[in-house]
This record gives sequence, C-alpha cells and structure tokens, in this order.
Amino acid sequence: MLEDTRVPDHFVEQAGWCADLGSPFTAALLRKFAEDFDAGGPMYDLCKDWDGNPRKDALALRIAGALHHAVLTGDAPELAAAYPAAKYDWSMDDVWASAGPWLTTHIEHVRSFIQNPPQTNETRRCIALLPGFLHLADTYRMPMNLLELGASAGLNQNWDRYAYDGGTWQRVGTSDVSISTHWRGPEPAHLDTAPIIASRAACDLNPINVADQAAYLRLKSYTWPDQTERLSRLDAAASLAQRKGVRVDQADAVDWLARKLSERPQGELTIVYHSVFLVYPPREVIAQIMQMIEQAGAGASANAPLAWLCFEPESLFGGNRTSPRMQTRLKTWPDGENLLLNESDGHVTEVDSLLG
Repeated sequence: MLEDTRVPDHFVEQAGWCADLGSPFTAALLRKFAEDFDAGGPMYDLCKDWDGNPRKDALALRIAGALHHAVLTGDAPELAAAYPAAKYDWSMDDVWASAGPWLTTHIEHVRSFIQNPPQTNETRRCIALLPGFLHLADTYRMPMNLLELGASAGLNQNWDRYAYDGGTWQRVGTSDVSISTHWRGPEPAHLDTAPIIASRAACDLNPINVADQAAYLRLKSYTWPDQTERLSRLDAAASLAQRKGVRVDQADAVDWLARKLSERPQGELTIVYHSVFLVYPPREVIAQIMQMIEQAGAGASANAPLAWLCFEPESLFGGNRTSPRMQTRLKTWPDGENLLLNESDGHVTEVDSLLG
C-alpha cells in the first residue's frame, strides 16, 4: 500500500464538502472510494500513480464524473439501476456492488476519462453575480459588451434571461431557467432594471458545445446525481443556449482577453466577468490576467468604461487562504469603485449579501 495518504484523505475531505453542499449520494460514494483505495481495490489501481495534487486536481470529482457518465450514456446499465435517477431510496452498498466491478473492467477507459478536469458550468453562480450586473446597468445606463473568461459551455452568458428567486425577492426572466438560493441580508438593488446587452463573447481552453450530445453528457456527468434541481436547471440552460446560439471561443484567456480589451468599443460598458475560473490557471497566469485588467482600467474613459465582476475564492483577494468561501467583487474604471457584494459557497446554495 502507498504510504502517502493524500488520495484517500482527499476523497474523505471532498465527501465532507459534498455533504455540506447537499449531495449525500456523492458524499457516500467518495467515502467508498477511500475505503476501496485503502483495501487495494480498483480505486487503488486507478489512483496509485496519480502524478498531481489530488485535491487541486479534484480527482474525486473526476472519478465520480466517470461513473455518472457511464450511467447517463447507458454504458453501465446495472450501475444505472442503482443510481438516484432510477432508485430514490438508493443504497451505496448496492451502488458499489456494481461500481466496483465496472471500474475493474473499464479501468483504462476511466483512466483516460479522468485526464480532463471537471466542468460543471454552474448556472446558480449567476445569482451571486446578478447584483453586480444590475448595479452596472443602473449606474452606467449604457449598452454592455460582455466578456466571460473560463466560460465552459457559455451558459452564464444568458444571465439576463434567467429568472431569480432569493426567497424574499424575485426577478422575472424571459426563459424557463429559474435560479433560486437562500439569500440573507439586503436584496439586490435595481431589480427592475433592464440591462441592454450589445454583445456577448466568451472563451475557454476546452469549450463545450451543448448541441453536441456526447459533449453535453460529459458536462452533465459532473453534476451530482442526486441533485435533481441542478440537473433540471442544467438541461433548461443548455436548451436555451442552443436556441440563442451561444458560442464560446476556444482560446487561451490571456491572449483572448488582450485582444478583446484592445478592441473594446466606444459608447459601451465593457464587462469582464468570470466565476470560479481563477482557481485553475498557474499563479503567474492569474497575476497576468489581473494585471491586464488593471492596466486596461487605467486607460478607461467615461465613454468607454470598464468593469471587472467576479465570483472567486476569498483567498484570491488576500483573505483566509484555507477558507472555502467565495466572494463576488466588482471593480470599475474610470470611477474607481471597488465593491464586495456578497459571499457564498461554490454552488451558491446560500448567499450572504453585503450590499443592496
């Protein structure tokens, strides 16, 4: 057995996060991963030579995604019969009775599948970003030129078309995609403001075309199987993206953003936005992106203002480096606003609003 316990420890840690985020199924599955690794089962064979940092690489979620993908595609019918979609009173012993042998038989396929990081394109993050967009729409009253980084399938480009429900407040949308959360604190200001979107653009190193069924099922596989609301919302958001012709450029964020910032139009408010994106690039790339935005901001004018809206880890802004909390921040040029709008978890199951 490996003396290094990073892999099973990661499985157990991620299981705790899944439980906290409302997925008892995924939490139980990842605990099985840890048990099987320690017992020298297929999980040990799959992960014993993992070169990277399992926590940073989200190794547990890669493997969970591989299993869910097999369920969604019909490649593992016995496993599918034990999963939450087919059996609401699922038993993890029954699940593992199918999952373990399937992993053993398909280990090379799974080894290939987990070479790519998970992508979820979590549309719920739009409710954390919404106060920033509304504030900008009310403040500038200009057409918006939207630039999204790390956009995955581009589902969050349609943020203005979604309906929102914070419990104590609502905003009507123009689509059947509805996003809700437990909202604490001041409700967003300017809920009746109608943003004018002049253009939408986005980039990702590995964009997903939701019109491609195989690509879409891979995206869907990373959404936890017992979270039916998230799965239904993903389906609705993907359908809307197809109808609206959402497009994501396959490009390096640094090169793409440099070009877009140099071409930003006069008479429009350019908004660079992203959500849980800056956890993935190397540190030097993160610094380069942030510096690029700051430099572009220094050259902004009243006729071509620039805004930077993001939902990223607290640690990115100099906060607690071990905190799992995410923060929504907004910075604008040339007026110099720098606002902390709200705090939440990675799935935005609840929001602590700090500014109405």
